Amino acid sequence: MRRYLEQQVRADLRKKMVFVGGPRQVGKTTMARHLLEDEAGYLNWDVPEHRESILRRELPASALIIFDELHKYRSWRNYLKGLFDNPSFRREILVTGSARLDLYRHGGDSLQGRYHYLRLHPFSAAELGFSSPGDLQGLLALGGFPEPFLAGSETEARRWSREYRSRLVREEISGLEGVRDLGNLELLALRLPDLVGSPLSVNALREDLQLSHKTVAKWLEILERVYAIFRLPPFGAPRIRAIKKAQKHYHFDWSIVADKPAAFENLVAAGLLKWVHYLADTQGREVELRYFRDVDGREVDFVVVESRRPILMVECKWADAPVDRSLRYLLERFPGCEAWQLSATGKKDFVTPEGIKVAPALSLLSSLV
Repeated sequence: MRRYLEQQVRADLRKKMVFVGGPRQVGKTTMARHLLEDEAGYLNWDVPEHRESILRRELPASALIIFDELHKYRSWRNYLKGLFDNPSFRREILVTGSARLDLYRHGGDSLQGRYHYLRLHPFSAAELGFSSPGDLQGLLALGGFPEPFLAGSETEARRWSREYRSRLVREEISGLEGVRDLGNLELLALRLPDLVGSPLSVNALREDLQLSHKTVAKWLEILERVYAIFRLPPFGAPRIRAIKKAQKHYHFDWSIVADKPAAFENLVAAGLLKWVHYLADTQGREVELRYFRDVDGREVDFVVVESRRPILMVECKWADAPVDRSLRYLLERFPGCEAWQLSATGKKDFVTPEGIKVAPALSLLSSLV
């Protein structure tokens, strides 16, 4: 199926190089190859004969050249700079990779101003055109990665997730980051799904795994760089007594979260992040996804912030529930902000006097991207 970024990639390729990052097996290669008219234009660093062609600069005559996983080559940035700055090399360049391509620089000259960076996310309710609650429950159980979702089997989805996590650590991270203690890193990856939705304590993880604070903090950063997890900082200012440091984390593959309400919160987090990244990558808007928690324990699951002001507040509930007091509290301090209380299985659909929209989750999620 056609992915939501395809049109933007086509438009951006006319002006600059395009980098497409995102989780492993999220569909980057499939989308990229769909743009090719000549299959010879696809070059994968992990394929030995392709790697030879890249290093020898014996590139195909295709109008579009796709470099897949090129960030594994230590001098990849200087290599691309040389191609792009060469006036005789008049071809479009698309680079895909399962890591944060904006972070894997490995030194060398900057490519600033020579590329657009786009992030491809798993399927969402909006991209799939969902309209019924049953559709959302299927997405919740199967996750948003193309292979397990399109297979349509919860058993196959569980098998895929288990294999995916193992390959991510044993192949992706070991190749890029040089981590030696892969066993404990796998233990960390297995522990994290149980902690979704709560402020993440590095100290607690350190004690659980009997590792140093520095090691656990570094491994969490690595898991972010390879798009296994994403962390949200708190939103707030002294006048609303907000906490300042504790982050919450979520997974790009929410199907690994066993607790259903937490998995639903993760699904909403992933949908909101996808929308926020789309606005930032395609429109240049200064938007961030955060959460709210104050020193008195009030908490709102998600706050979308633009230019330091909240533009959207979202609270998640598994079923129909009274309007959340923390959501009311935060909206009172930022009147005019759009506010939602979403439910995974509830049916209530109304607007409170202060403007909070209480509705089934698809009412908001289907309007994103």
